[in-house]
Formats: sequence, C-alpha cells, structure tokens
Amino acid sequence: MSEQDPTPIHILLVEDNEPDVLLTLEAFEEASVPNHLHVARDGVEALRFLRREAEHADAPRPDVILMDINMPRKNGLEVLDEIKADPALSTIPVVMLTTSQAEDDIRSSYMRHASGYVVKPVGFENFLSAMKAFEGFWMTFVKFPPRTS
Repeated sequence: MSEQDPTPIHILLVEDNEPDVLLTLEAFEEASVPNHLHVARDGVEALRFLRREAEHADAPRPDVILMDINMPRKNGLEVLDEIKADPALSTIPVVMLTTSQAEDDIRSSYMRHASGYVVKPVGFENFLSAMKAFEGFWMTFVKFPPRTS
C-alpha cells in the first residue's frame, strides 16, 4: 500500500473490550487511507476468521492484524503462536495492541514474531492519536506481502 494505491487494506482487530472496539472503529472511519476493519471478539473467532471457517467462509485475508493479549477462550499470545506456525498465515504482520506493560508479555510477543507491540493509551484523545499514528505508518508507508487469495 502506498499513497498512490487506492486499494483498501484489510485490518483484523482482535479485541474483546467493546469500548476499545468502538474507539478503534471510530479512529479508522476517520482514516485518510482506505481500509476495511474486521473485528473478532476473541482468539478462537480470530482463528476461524483467518482460516475462513464457518460464518467466516468468505472472509478476506487481512493485510495486518491488531491483537489484544488478554482475551477469553484463547489469548493473543496463543493466537500469535498459531498464526506464525501456519505457512498460509505466517506472513501477515501482527501488532499486539494491549494494556499490558509487562516485560514478559513484550518479550514473549517479539519472541513469537510479533511485528510490533503497542500499549493502549489511556483516554479517548490519546487512543485516537495512537490509531492515527498506526494509520500513518502501517497504512501509508508499509508494503504488505501480496494477497494469495
């Protein structure tokens, strides 16, 4: 994706906290770069989306994944392990977006090949600023692997 490329990117947000989902949706609605934001409410649903299972049979392959760590059923680190172990999914950049500032979580995320680790800012304006910074970098300057399907 570049500034000259009008093709919308697909972002998968894996987040169980509804206020954070709504903030992220609002931030990306205001984005200057075309995008489609898809939401999975936990790790199990995220993997079904990525593997195009059940109700996600027609899901697009995301260009980037924003994922929380602390979620029910399957946490973000477990999902990250599965994504990076699957040759069909391993090239998708995964950015951990979480409240955890624990060094173990940061280290574990990078050891599992996360592309980045962002601590969720407190407050609406700070969160909105962080999402706009994400947009500026990931959606304007980053080149993504070609979509295989």
